[in-house]
Amino acid sequence: QERARLLRGQSVQQVGPQGLLYVQQRELAAASPQDGRLGSRALGLVPGAAGSFILSLFQTGSISILGSDDATTCHIVVLRHTGNGATCLTHCDGSDTKAEVPLIMSSIKSFSDHAPCGRLEVHLVGGFSDDRQLSQKLTHQLLSEFDRQEEDIHLVTLCVTELNDREENEKHFPIIYGIAVNIKTAEIYRASFPDRGPEEELRAARALTGGPMVSIYDARTEQLRIGPYSWTPFPHVDFWLRQDDQQILENLSTSPLAEPPHFVEHIRSTLMFLKKHPSPTSALFPGNKALLYRKNEAGLWEKISSPGS
Repeated sequence: QERARLLRGQSVQQVGPQGLLYVQQRELAAASPQDGRLGSRALGLVPGAAGSFILSLFQTGSISILGSDDATTCHIVVLRHTGNGATCLTHCDGSDTKAEVPLIMSSIKSFSDHAPCGRLEVHLVGGFSDDRQLSQKLTHQLLSEFDRQEEDIHLVTLCVTELNDREENEKHFPIIYGIAVNIKTAEIYRASFPDRGPEEELRAARALTGGPMVSIYDARTEQLRIGPYSWTPFPHVDFWLRQDDQQILENLSTSPLAEPPHFVEHIRSTLMFLKKHPSPTSALFPGNKALLYRKNEAGLWEKISSPGS
């Protein structure tokens, strides 16, 4: 409870795109301080919107920060090995927790050759006291599945459901919607992310059409790998695009009263993408191959023209 209290008490940091790997709902990504090039890093502020400043991590080469936000009833899970620093972050919505926890475990085990000592630590953040008790159900599922794993896993941070709840005018809201983890220092902090790319709409479309949890990052090649994905046309997409904001909120959210302000805009843009691409085609995935991205020297994602590049 003390760690949850400290986390809740933090101010929210806006994290810039340099060195960031943003994880969307039903995605996971695992990285370590040893990935690829470990060029020099420095912390700095860069100009943001309306005269604000965004905290950024300048670097050459690999990923420094994993992060995700917009979690209402969802939970953000961080699993870390203290020996080699291998860190996995995922955004779970309760769709198939029993299958997802083993995927999280496997992502960290892939770094095990470099871990002679250390322990596994898990951090769970998100959810609130929602009317349908979806957060409570997901908390229970995650704790139960991690408990079922053969390995010893130490629960270090639990800031979920009732521990992440605030009440205002007899309505409940999450306190923390998003977090980031610094792979090098292991620091976990409250965060929001102006940049959620690349391919934000494509990745959101896959999740909205019911795609399962997928790993999106190859730490050995330092490549973000998106797709190729498949989905069936979203049912009644034109109907939903004609609805007003309130109808979209009430019908396409698990927690209509607690969503962040941009939720409806995000859903509309994703529905427009699905209307334009009712099923993935060669236009989205040329040659039916994954879209590959890699960080450039400025720490920003850059598309790779082909797998051999």
